[in-house]
Amino acid sequence: MTCPDISVELDSLYSLHRNGIKLGLEHTFQLLEFLGNPHKKLNLIHVAGTNGKGSTCAHVECILRGNGYKVGLYTSPHLINFNERIRVNGFPIKNDEIISYIKSMDTAIHKIDSTFFEVTTAMALKYFNDHNVDVAIIETGLGGRLDSTNVIEPSMTIMTPISMDHMDILGDSIQQIAKEKSGIIKDDIILITAKQDRIVMDILYDKAKEKKSSIIIAKDPLNVSFDYNGTSFRLDNKNYKTPLIGDFQAANASLAISAIRNFDKKITHKAICKSLRDLCWPGRLQSLSKQIYYDVAHNESGIKATLRSFNMIYPGYNIYGLFCLKGDKDLNLIAFQLKDKLKKLFIADSKSGLLLNAENLSTKLNNLGIENSPVKSIKDGIKALRAVIKEKDIGLIFGTHYIAEDIFKEFEISFDSGVI
Repeated sequence: MTCPDISVELDSLYSLHRNGIKLGLEHTFQLLEFLGNPHKKLNLIHVAGTNGKGSTCAHVECILRGNGYKVGLYTSPHLINFNERIRVNGFPIKNDEIISYIKSMDTAIHKIDSTFFEVTTAMALKYFNDHNVDVAIIETGLGGRLDSTNVIEPSMTIMTPISMDHMDILGDSIQQIAKEKSGIIKDDIILITAKQDRIVMDILYDKAKEKKSSIIIAKDPLNVSFDYNGTSFRLDNKNYKTPLIGDFQAANASLAISAIRNFDKKITHKAICKSLRDLCWPGRLQSLSKQIYYDVAHNESGIKATLRSFNMIYPGYNIYGLFCLKGDKDLNLIAFQLKDKLKKLFIADSKSGLLLNAENLSTKLNNLGIENSPVKSIKDGIKALRAVIKEKDIGLIFGTHYIAEDIFKEFEISFDSGVI
């Protein structure tokens, strides 16, 4: 059976980016009302934070699915195909279903001048209800309080580590950002949170007190060790392993396990371990070849964690980097993390228009004391990496989700069929 072409519908959907980012819930509520309020019929887990949201969602989804739940998963952005954002039991939404949903909402979309993310969020909730999922995991897009996903009434909320990102929208201090993200805390609904800086925890506690909600702080994983095969750790005197690489992935997994224990106490340690063997979450210190990896880390704390883990896996190796970045990031903070960490840094952009121009980014980094060499394309950047990497060298492509398609094409990695 031929897969329907959705280019026209996706072009229409992507064109809604012209409406920008609208912080507020009114339009999403209106779209959902038009669709029959599917969100009110769902069992939902809401996930916010700065770094690790997607990985934490992936761990929770994998464990629940492995223990008999029919699970919806809504994340963003996608790596290759729009369909990745909306999944049931790991399988992405089909093209013909996307076409149907967009057509059914067309009148409402234009009547209320909806944004891309508002429409996508409403589509996901409708899809999960239509497919009768047992539970759906919903990742915030940006922030929390006024994020389109905050229309839901979840049975649990999860908060990954909060740090500086999207300052142009959420505020230029950690206090402002934490207050925005704490907006997902609902009346009398438990919050499972990663350990946070004291100032962030105080804000979360204040919001939880206001909402009469309880807070559980996930325990730190112990005896963390990792290599290119995954990450092992101990939690409550039991051994666990996640296929994802890095000490930060042990923290994400521990947060997910804490959430699972509160969601369904019948899921055993053995069942969790068995489920996690099947976890696949591309773009997170993903091995592309023997000596080149890809990570979507795109802000100060994410890049810091990725480089730290990389150095621990390959001590004494020279790191060669290929870097791209969106224009809404704090380059000063990122440059501090790049200082003296890389043997050589190549700078690229993409045809999408979503990233900083390579020449402009190169100039800005040079002005911040980060030597680099701009290249014309991701393809040229990968070629440059391959040319300089020798026996005791390693390559890292990082900075954004929006180059995944170009990367996977160059490394001939298939990404468009089956369970993602």
